[in-house]
Amino acid sequence: MKHALIIDDEPLARMVVLEYLQSFKDEIEVLQECNDGFEGLKAIQQHQPDLIFLDVQMPKINGFEMLELVEQPPSVIFTTAFDEYAIKAFETHAVDYLMKPFSKDRFNKAVEKFLSQTPAQAKKQTETLLDTASQSPAQHERIVVKTGTKVKIIPVVDVEYLEADDDYVSVHTKEGSFLKNKTMSFFEQMLDPTQFVRVHRSYIIKIQDITRIDPYEKDAHLAILKSGAKIPVSKTGYVKLKQVLGI
Repeated sequence: MKHALIIDDEPLARMVVLEYLQSFKDEIEVLQECNDGFEGLKAIQQHQPDLIFLDVQMPKINGFEMLELVEQPPSVIFTTAFDEYAIKAFETHAVDYLMKPFSKDRFNKAVEKFLSQTPAQAKKQTETLLDTASQSPAQHERIVVKTGTKVKIIPVVDVEYLEADDDYVSVHTKEGSFLKNKTMSFFEQMLDPTQFVRVHRSYIIKIQDITRIDPYEKDAHLAILKSGAKIPVSKTGYVKLKQVLGI
């Protein structure tokens, strides 16, 4: 028996999925219905389901942001009406996606596809899906992190700099620093290059927060930020920084 969750802020949409799943009652058991990403995250952590039926456009945090916070995401069948970019990501990497409103026949095909996959295939698909979806412009305006049991939404405009921290990246803001399970390369691609520059293999800084750049040791420099933080700038980083600043 496979275990599933339904995560969607529309009660009618959840009801339709439940009704259609009656055809698979001997193979899939629904453990919980969730009406937003916060509930969904807690339920995934509690139940460790094999499959989730997930809407993307939800209040508070969207479906992609919720999945990013899950250490080992389950298989995903999207039930959504999302943008064209995301549909391309779904087509390539999700178990399946169902554009609302969807028929029972289309739903059955998606579930049968899930049931025919090995766990390893499904896991790989979900990981690749998240990498692809994160490149969507809609995902570039904020960073969602976990702090203990709570979820914090950080607008990108509040970010002062980012620092490599083992397998994580530390996102520094006026409120403090928060760990995100991503790479520096991920953020380098995600953030607007006219606003953020990778000045060192371990640092990305927001350009408008720089107050001055001081020489430091042989070919290195230090960027002094408004907060007083002193960020090392490598030789290569200094070249990039000068290009962006036009100096």
